[in-house]
Amino acid sequence: MMVRIMKPLRIEKIGGTTMSRFGEVLDNVIFYDSEDIFNRIYVVSAYSGVTNALLEHKKTHQPGIYQTFVQNEACDMAMERLKTTLCEINRGFADIGLDLEVANNFICKRIQDAVEVLHSMANVLSSGYVNRSEMLLAARELLASIGEMHSAFNSANILQNRGYKASYVDLSGWQDSRDMTIDQRILETFTKFDPSDTICIATGYAKGREGIMREFDRGYSEVTFSKIAVLLKASEAIIHKEYHLCSGDPLIIGEDKVHPICNTNYDVADQLADVGMEAIHPKASKQIEIAGISIRIKNSFDPSHSGTLFTKEYICPQSKTEVITGSDKVTCLEVHDTRMVGEVGFDMKIMEVLSAHQVSYINKATNANTIGVIVYDNDCTEELLRDLRAEFELVTDMHTAIVCAIGSNIAKPGILAKATNALATSHINILAVSQTSRQTNMQFIINREHFKEAQRVLHAALCEEGES
Repeated sequence: MMVRIMKPLRIEKIGGTTMSRFGEVLDNVIFYDSEDIFNRIYVVSAYSGVTNALLEHKKTHQPGIYQTFVQNEACDMAMERLKTTLCEINRGFADIGLDLEVANNFICKRIQDAVEVLHSMANVLSSGYVNRSEMLLAARELLASIGEMHSAFNSANILQNRGYKASYVDLSGWQDSRDMTIDQRILETFTKFDPSDTICIATGYAKGREGIMREFDRGYSEVTFSKIAVLLKASEAIIHKEYHLCSGDPLIIGEDKVHPICNTNYDVADQLADVGMEAIHPKASKQIEIAGISIRIKNSFDPSHSGTLFTKEYICPQSKTEVITGSDKVTCLEVHDTRMVGEVGFDMKIMEVLSAHQVSYINKATNANTIGVIVYDNDCTEELLRDLRAEFELVTDMHTAIVCAIGSNIAKPGILAKATNALATSHINILAVSQTSRQTNMQFIINREHFKEAQRVLHAALCEEGES
């Protein structure tokens, strides 16, 4: 099985919010370089809000159709509402070339087929003869695939109706019962297309026996993107978002004060992801990093800007902070135990409890008899607290915030002092501070009410004034 790629190939991922403005995507992404519209593969997400409706809201966790299925309730009405919503989305693209009759027939047929499969799954589940968790995962994958099929089919249809040679590349494995891995499906599917002769629009969902959502869940479209880039040996991988990756959050710090990051490395990408500012899903970026492919983050609505380039080797030639970020949705779990002093491996007992609850910590600080870990609020459950308190003398939990100063080269005497002094001058108390000897990320744990002000203060001290 061989995919023939003759010229340098770019794999480009377009996010859901950007896809919802597809008319602008045509001008700013697909046709921006009008002399070279081929040798690109576009991997598209579902339109904004669609995957939230299918699964659950990514941020608020408001349940979607999947949760209806989990609760053993009929999904027919919810799927009918979804059909209405997706056809309304279609109407919004009629003026840029979408054939409404063809597009509506396509998605309505997919939804009807999905309803029938869900009915069959529900019947099998009720029999008690199958593994419930495996069946629910299959239902989750089925539902997720609908959003990407919808947006990818529409995009190819629009391009075709505007007179361009374009292909809908369906990686969803819809009604394909063959036992294939995700990698095999990608390679087998792309043998049918020549990117040098057609604009390829691929679904961000890819079906495989291992289940792309089993490990990556809502990050699946970026994993599909990264797998295509690696398997087809792309020269560059590009992610199109609706904003620049900036030195700070413009909504907090101010649009006139932040600036785009032009170059950085994969280490910085990992640091950003760890506190929820994902330039790319960390497990997706690892595949691309190992393959030696660079990733570029571009603002779809500022096409003349080159964006942020992530490479493995880049180190900023001047010592400086590249970005201020953080999260105000974290909890400080503090374990105090007088038996801790001098006992080898005591912290491993805490880690074992966290591991049993599938909790990954962001930050850990220790002294002779106390260990504090920072976890996301959603991970700090009553069950986790109960199990920790059963093992240790005193366990407390406190809602906090974490603010980070991150850069590929912040190893310069005085930067930490400058940061702490800026916070102290603004009367912001530091509950804990952490920095490894690698010196790519200074982390400050603070009271939650100071979250926004701390970012403004650190950005002014480290990104606006410089670190000279």
